[in-house]
Amino acid sequence: MLRTAGLTRVHVVLGARAAAVRQQAELGDCVLVENPDWADGMGSSLRAGLDSLAGTGATATLVSLVDQPGIGPEAVARVLAAYEDETSLVSAAYDGVRGHPVLFGAAHWAGIAATATGDQGARAYLKEHRESIRLVECGDVAQPYDIDTEADLSHLE
Repeated sequence: MLRTAGLTRVHVVLGARAAAVRQQAELGDCVLVENPDWADGMGSSLRAGLDSLAGTGATATLVSLVDQPGIGPEAVARVLAAYEDETSLVSAAYDGVRGHPVLFGAAHWAGIAATATGDQGARAYLKEHRESIRLVECGDVAQPYDIDTEADLSHLE
């Protein structure tokens, strides 16, 4: 889905059951990043992903969550198209409410990593920089539901 949207390099952060995911998922030529601190929350996974970009020459990263299958290549492509430079902060929006995916220009990575703790990810950083975020409406091409519980599977029917 990310490649269809136009991404050329995809880093996948693995946490719990990383070995099983490596064996069962079709991750092709993705860069696999293992997060040994996954139990600390998504903040540690975000930091691991950002750390994996060091030395790659990347000027931005797009963060997409694996538990949101209703977000497809159209939404990702819209967020990517809003990239301007290393200072970009771009987020998909659903009826004007910020959601995923989110694009972080490289100028923000250190600040995001410094505040990414527990299950908050980049939330604190984005709240502090909300005036700088460019929202890109995606509600007409994606559905931002999460699959977190068995009951959430009803979204897939």
